[in-house]
Amino acid sequence: MSFPKTKGHVYESQSMITEFVITAGETPKRLDRFLVFREPDMSRSALKRLIEHGRIRVNAQVVKPSQKIQPGDHITMDVPPASPLVLNGEEIRLDILDEDDVVLVLNKPAGIVVHPGSGHWSDTLVNALLAHFQRSGRESLSDRARAQYGIVHRLDKETSGVMVVAKTKPSHRALVSQFEQHNITRTYEALVWGVPDKEYGVVALAIGRDDSDLKIRSSRATAPKEAVTEYRVTQRFGSKASHVLLHPQTGRTHQLRIHLASLGCPILGDPVYGDPTACRADEIQIPRTMLHARTLRFKHPTLGTVQEYAAPVPRDMQAVYRNLVDTTHASTSVALRDPSARDKNVMIL
Repeated sequence: MSFPKTKGHVYESQSMITEFVITAGETPKRLDRFLVFREPDMSRSALKRLIEHGRIRVNAQVVKPSQKIQPGDHITMDVPPASPLVLNGEEIRLDILDEDDVVLVLNKPAGIVVHPGSGHWSDTLVNALLAHFQRSGRESLSDRARAQYGIVHRLDKETSGVMVVAKTKPSHRALVSQFEQHNITRTYEALVWGVPDKEYGVVALAIGRDDSDLKIRSSRATAPKEAVTEYRVTQRFGSKASHVLLHPQTGRTHQLRIHLASLGCPILGDPVYGDPTACRADEIQIPRTMLHARTLRFKHPTLGTVQEYAAPVPRDMQAVYRNLVDTTHASTSVALRDPSARDKNVMIL
């Protein structure tokens, strides 16, 4: 691991030792919070473990993650080389929409984590992909590392819908480039609390890791990144809730959830960016965050053709929709502004 902001030296070919002094312009703050923003390639949990194991010290002293750093403090970081993650294939059913030699397109169910991480070292999509690749008899695809680098984009655990997975390094590079250049078109749909003031709009709200709570993202960040979402209300359930289509123009973590909450309309079932009312619509029980990645359009890495895939709305989301219809006077928007051809194949629930 490299630390480009400071001079580092490798000792005994085992770890990277980095030393630096807190500058006079730095305001006092917790050590872990300071390091999260200084070392964006390292997770908060990884930094916390290093501090607790004495590998990150302040003025040569072992400290706690909550230690307040001050101008003039001398920080030493002793980061060991990363241990390879041992992954095992697991027989988890995949809903495959399409597959060829270079890409695999699937419908991710709600409730499954995409990539192994803290608290989820098994039963992930990567574990399922590894087993699928091994079953296929493609020796070049059975490498555990390839099951990980194939993940081009992610969906939250409770979000369902279309995902594309790269099966070769060239296809991975090509797809990542399309995402970075915003050449991939995605349509999401959500059931939200309340009704946005405008039937159509664009939310441009930069977000990043929240300054006060490092577990969430928000606009209250030291270094927020541009985030833009186009939305359209397609159905209203009285004033209680509504159905919206979403076209993210950027791909920030929790972007859609934050942007809808900023409109005063958090996604139903979202306990993080909503409030208790968003997790229960009167007598209607909301089993999860009601967000679904409906369509995905991208340029095939080798064929050069534009491919578009759609995933049907899952049953639990359909059930919440039917309950909303039954308990409210549902109306369909008839004067949608700025109609788009890309919406023609997106059916309202």
